[in-house]
Amino acid sequence: MSRPRVVVTGVGAVTPLGLTAEETWQGLLAGRSGIGPITQFDPSHLPVRIAGEVKGFDPARYMPFKEARRVSRASQLALAAAQEALAMAGLTPPLGERAGVVVGTGIGGLEWAFAQARLLWERGWERVSPFAITASLANMPSHHISQWAQALGPILTPVTACAAGTQAVGEGAEVIRRGAAEVVVAGGVEGFVHEVAIAGFAAMRAISTRNDEPERASRPFDAQRDGFVLAEGAGILVLESLEHARARGAPILAEVLGWATSSDGFHVAQPDPEGQGAMRAMRWALADAGIAPEEVDYINAHGTATPLNDVVETRAIKGVFGSHAYRVPINATKSMTGHAMGGSGAIEAVVCVLTLRDRVIHPTVNLEEPDPECDLDYVPGQARRTWVRVVLSNSFGLGGQNACVILRAWEG
Repeated sequence: MSRPRVVVTGVGAVTPLGLTAEETWQGLLAGRSGIGPITQFDPSHLPVRIAGEVKGFDPARYMPFKEARRVSRASQLALAAAQEALAMAGLTPPLGERAGVVVGTGIGGLEWAFAQARLLWERGWERVSPFAITASLANMPSHHISQWAQALGPILTPVTACAAGTQAVGEGAEVIRRGAAEVVVAGGVEGFVHEVAIAGFAAMRAISTRNDEPERASRPFDAQRDGFVLAEGAGILVLESLEHARARGAPILAEVLGWATSSDGFHVAQPDPEGQGAMRAMRWALADAGIAPEEVDYINAHGTATPLNDVVETRAIKGVFGSHAYRVPINATKSMTGHAMGGSGAIEAVVCVLTLRDRVIHPTVNLEEPDPECDLDYVPGQARRTWVRVVLSNSFGLGGQNACVILRAWEG
């Protein structure tokens, strides 16, 4: 028995470049950076004072004001992106028992835990909010989408650091493939531009210190890169079985061909220097999709702008694609959005869908002096209009957790 084909019928995004997927996409095509000085708290005591913040976001547009005060930033951002994606797909609540939710995150609502801990220490346990626990949990973005949409089928929350968003898209497709749902709201989110995150990553020497040049701070594959830029945001895709989408006359944007996840089994923070874990994920995704490496027309790289990651990812792409690695265009969305951790892979999956729709690849900005070890085609400087039919999106997370997804343009 053949497995159901899975298609994308709607996308939504809330990012440092815009409050919708289309605003984000147009910002990427224009080569505009969403990175700037931190405004959500006073960062003057920190060595890093820049981030990719979502600007002008009003959660009361997406949920009652009273409820918005009781949930995490991640839940707010995810619900906003989900509402946009479902509207594009032409689906309205209640979605019912044959609809599921799979939304990944790395941190969830941890800002609530820190805030409530401070209240406990400074003012006593009586001042702790009754929502302290529920708002902090990583599965709450999935819950709030499920509750709002009345999607009563399977509900999952991959918590796999920077791979979470991509893994959620793959797991969402898998839920449909095994017949457990006909519709899945899938994606990822992060809402943790927080002083603890900045301080922790600064202590790891993992983030850029270009405080005086925020727009130029995220520099994937550039010889002068000095780390990633922390960001927030959400990306959501509406996945459906092809049969279900056709039956209701839905607009089909792309098809999910395959996906895979793998472990480096190497180090808590550093990637396997030979890229073996990343290679396994890419090879297994290609096998799941049933295509050869030469059929991939474009790769959306993990591209964090850390000194080690960019070299290892380049090495892994060469290991999987051979000579084709020098022909396939590759870009790094994080050069403009920054790194939204568990949200990045899903945002980049949305970008891949729009790339297939418009047949144009956004640029990698700030690539001014290519690293000699990063010698592939990273689409520097400006957008490139070209034939794109099959795309691969990479996400490689802390803990050596890798996830890749492959999408194909819809030609039905």
